[in-house]
Amino acid sequence: MKATRQLHDLGQSLWLDNITRSMLDDGTLARYIAEDSITGLTSNPSIFDAAIGGGDAYDAAIHAKTLAGLAGEELFIELALEDLRRAADLFRPVFDASGHADGWVSMEVSPLLAADSAGSIAAARQIHAQAGRDNLFVKIPGTPEGIPAIEEAIFLGIPINVTLLFSRAHYLAAAEAWMRGIERRLDAGLDPRVGSVASLFISRWDVASNGKLPGPLHNRLGIAVARQTYRAYRELLASARWQKLAAAGAQPQRLLWASTGTKDPSASDTLYVGTLAAPDTINTMPEKTLLAFAGHGQLDGVMAVDGGDAEAVLAQLGRHGVDVDALAANLQQDGARAFVKSWQQLLQRIADKAGTLNRKSRESIAP
Repeated sequence: MKATRQLHDLGQSLWLDNITRSMLDDGTLARYIAEDSITGLTSNPSIFDAAIGGGDAYDAAIHAKTLAGLAGEELFIELALEDLRRAADLFRPVFDASGHADGWVSMEVSPLLAADSAGSIAAARQIHAQAGRDNLFVKIPGTPEGIPAIEEAIFLGIPINVTLLFSRAHYLAAAEAWMRGIERRLDAGLDPRVGSVASLFISRWDVASNGKLPGPLHNRLGIAVARQTYRAYRELLASARWQKLAAAGAQPQRLLWASTGTKDPSASDTLYVGTLAAPDTINTMPEKTLLAFAGHGQLDGVMAVDGGDAEAVLAQLGRHGVDVDALAANLQQDGARAFVKSWQQLLQRIADKAGTLNRKSRESIAP
């Protein structure tokens, strides 16, 4: 049995952290669904920048939409949603069979709105309506400014993928916002079934800390934070507060492992897959990591609900100068800035392509 199937049977969803028009056109995504137990996917500005810049698959659509008067963010959102609608349709059978717990795709609000709660809410409403798919999450970062937007979006019935979470404290803030939104819906007599996931970024911890730690402690911080957060997740699902919401028909906000591609060339290329096997969670992985795990991956047991050795490892790393709270704040801020940079680069790439395509079109019809 493939290792990917073993994870699926364990109760962990495997999602692809990638989307391109080419993989939709040539059947690659459909094959991953059929052969590698992929049951959802995530996207971000960097992924779309690479997809659009990596060939000519989007050229015809960019040219047509430019001629129709679209530009900038408006043009990109429609390009992205064209892909994500197709992916959502491929995952629709999983979405229906799982009672809407699985089979999701994700689309991010503009990172320029990270400090704008009202703007994030408005953008989430627009994307949700424009997508026209029940199984599409809108991604909002779990920054201090994003937390109010997450609560309000959930209250409005918009499925949310909370992104850019780096610590247990970040996760708990996102979970609190989600539960408040659900509780407000119940108080208002609304359906409490609004999908959500909380995305905890893993590998960036080790990228940030390895250089400050002795070799035997390399690549242990991200996994320790994941285990610590998993304990908080299981405790929340066992709480009387959540049980009351579940009895009213609400669905859990699932914990998602993000940034699970190995960055250290000396470490296993499946490090953040085999060690993060945990029921009722999601691992969204880059295509390279998926193929590696499908080919030669192995499970390193199942994550302990009490976090296992997380606290001991974090204490050990703390003695070497790792301040988890301070580093989490820095990673979240750096992540937000990186998303802004990717977003701006993406929009510039689309504008440049549109200009080139329009110029070629004029030249082709010139006498």
